Amino acid sequence: MGDFRKALGDSGILVFDGAMGTLLQGRGLAAGQSPELFGLERPDAIVATHREYIEAGSRVVTANTFGGSRYKLPAGTDVTALNREMAKLARRAAGDAAFVAGSVGPTGQFVAPLGKVTLAELVDAFAEQITGLAEGGCDLIVGETHFDLAEAKALVLAARRVCTLPVAVCMTFEGAASLTGSSPEVFADAMENLGVDLVGVNCGAGPDDMRLVGEVFSRRLRTPFFVKPNAGMPRLEGGRTVFPMGPEEFAEKTARFADLGAKALSGCCGTTPAHIAALARALSGRSWTRGEAPDHPVLAVASRATTVTLGGKSPCVVIGERINPTGKAELAAELAAGEFTRALAFAEEQVAAGAGILDVNVGAPMVDEVAVLPGLAMELTKRQRVPLCLDSNNAEALTAALWASPATPLVNSISGEPGRMELLGPICRDHGAPFILLPLKGRKLPVTAAERLGIIEELLLQADSLGIPRRLILVDALALTVSSKSEAALACLEVIRHCRDAWGLPTVLGLSNISFGLPARELVNAAFFAMCLGAGLAGAIANPNVSRLMETSGACEVLLNRDPQAGRFIGRYAGWKASAPTAATAAATTAREEGSPLRQAVVHGRKAELAELIEAALAEGRAPAAILGEELIPGIMDVGERYERKEFFLPQLLVAAEAMRSGFERLEPLLAETSGAEKARIVMATVEGDIHDIGKNIVCLMLKNHGFEVIDLGKDVPAARIVEEAATCDADVIGLSALMTTTMVRMEDTVRLVRERGLRAKVMVGGAVVTEAFAKSIGADAHAADAVDAVRQAKTLIGCIA
Repeated sequence: MGDFRKALGDSGILVFDGAMGTLLQGRGLAAGQSPELFGLERPDAIVATHREYIEAGSRVVTANTFGGSRYKLPAGTDVTALNREMAKLARRAAGDAAFVAGSVGPTGQFVAPLGKVTLAELVDAFAEQITGLAEGGCDLIVGETHFDLAEAKALVLAARRVCTLPVAVCMTFEGAASLTGSSPEVFADAMENLGVDLVGVNCGAGPDDMRLVGEVFSRRLRTPFFVKPNAGMPRLEGGRTVFPMGPEEFAEKTARFADLGAKALSGCCGTTPAHIAALARALSGRSWTRGEAPDHPVLAVASRATTVTLGGKSPCVVIGERINPTGKAELAAELAAGEFTRALAFAEEQVAAGAGILDVNVGAPMVDEVAVLPGLAMELTKRQRVPLCLDSNNAEALTAALWASPATPLVNSISGEPGRMELLGPICRDHGAPFILLPLKGRKLPVTAAERLGIIEELLLQADSLGIPRRLILVDALALTVSSKSEAALACLEVIRHCRDAWGLPTVLGLSNISFGLPARELVNAAFFAMCLGAGLAGAIANPNVSRLMETSGACEVLLNRDPQAGRFIGRYAGWKASAPTAATAAATTAREEGSPLRQAVVHGRKAELAELIEAALAEGRAPAAILGEELIPGIMDVGERYERKEFFLPQLLVAAEAMRSGFERLEPLLAETSGAEKARIVMATVEGDIHDIGKNIVCLMLKNHGFEVIDLGKDVPAARIVEEAATCDADVIGLSALMTTTMVRMEDTVRLVRERGLRAKVMVGGAVVTEAFAKSIGADAHAADAVDAVRQAKTLIGCIA
């Protein structure tokens, strides 16, 4: 078939295959059975399915390995061998008629700090799977239905470790974001930083609802993109899951993504060879050309939840400098002890004041940077949405911090120090981490612009030789003190302009260095900042709590036509008065003072602080019931409301729930002494045949935080066992979860058994594929859209139990 990378660059539109599960069920796959293990038993069924899609017009068929990781297969399975065999079957079916994609699905695990596995462990798991796919003859690796950016990053790192095949990654979005809070823009920028060959979206929606994601990809990506919608949203008819969109309608709507510039198209759940054949006909004769991508950033730094762009028409970004122990004895002492209270407080204050990125530096005597930098990075990732700038002279610490980062943070910095580019450059390249290029070489400071530009050019050529793309490079213009080097400011301005105009590179600098040794430093810094912004500066490492600095930035963005209709400026400074606190300062104060400290500790997931506040409240004689009812529960309810408004996402929900859990555990024995009230009891389970339990586990945690006694039966639980447990413990509610369309029908078994046995328990159902209409069709008492809604529905159901 040839080289897939070459096919990505030609004028053809690539049609991949459709869903596999339904066809395999028609060939003997039992409900709940692993398709991969079935493939070992029935290789003829796998080959026949691939050939059906090739005959329908697929130029790419996908190996039967979606669940082929160690986390999804039974213990003891030879993961590499299984994937190798499934790839060989696809290769046998495809011959020279089609490319073969090795499918890598989600593991069901969350990467720390959201879960227990590390990024490195997930890379190891994917590596053993991808090794088999490469050995079996795949032409590319395709990640499908991923919902967490860290897992997608792990897949790319694993593929690059064990093979040289092209890599495609598809994410699933629930409306405007993935399950863990990544928008299409965040995903697009992170995948381009990582250098994937094809960026995609699949599952979770039909072509109509997927249109907005396709439009983002069209505006944002220079990398070719892939769209793989469902045949509409599923519904239950006659005990079977049915997708409503027929082949012709599906083909007509999906082919429209070619107008947006999609390079590859196919179908996900509910699609068949008939759907793919109709799509191939609809695309016949059409050619593909790479679009302009008008919103493509010059450079992007991404966290799991936010992407920050630098350069071009993007506003200048203030990189908060306060998390740095230099001159801060208390912070240095805390970091040496492995404590992060002050660092986390500095982060919160700076974000409230307008910092777009947080610089994180832990370098101080007695601090183990290799342990502390990644540890603090993880804690900040749990609590803040903004990206981080990992700042250290210790290459080992920077490497460890990159392995602790779920996305593509900024690295500060790579200089001309011998060996530093060779050591850190490839690590940043592989992790997709943009880095600050510092024009220092040897012991002599480059005072003139010409000296700095010469070093920069030399380092750029070195980066080119290491395969480091220039989209990852942010140049430090190197602000030297003007009190001793009178030409220092002018040299910075020349470097900024040259980097922008000659190389198309964005620039950054440490702003306060310019005024060292002078009086009225704020005046000098603000004036210099304005001059740099006019010259094209993309970012400044500075203290966002300095009002004059932020005011200068806001005003300059209006004057430089980078604040449309002055919207951001008006929103921030509408109430501004000379010599009064700025709107930013007021916002920071409001953020700190909103609600009681106890409540805010829950809202922002400050577990250690919450423990101290609870002990203080108890020591003051406050009743445990009052602490719970007036502080903790309103706090977690506030979190739920923010989650529903999409102000918070899963990481914030989890960290708040964990803080709430720890607080509740402290109060629970004291509450039991004063109250004999029995908790409402709920049995939770993922239904038979379904091994996905992430959503169910989150619901369990939220229910416990709201006072329910939760009996968690785990995953792949037969209806008979669920009902038996509910009868034994006299449950008030049964909660059922399913992620797959093939297993959601098992929910009806539980509902039927509950009715047959006359249990008083009410049944609540939920999961990514479960709709309210489906819940009603099987006779369930409630449908929960997410974890927050599950708490609301459970409370309502308890109120209606006789």
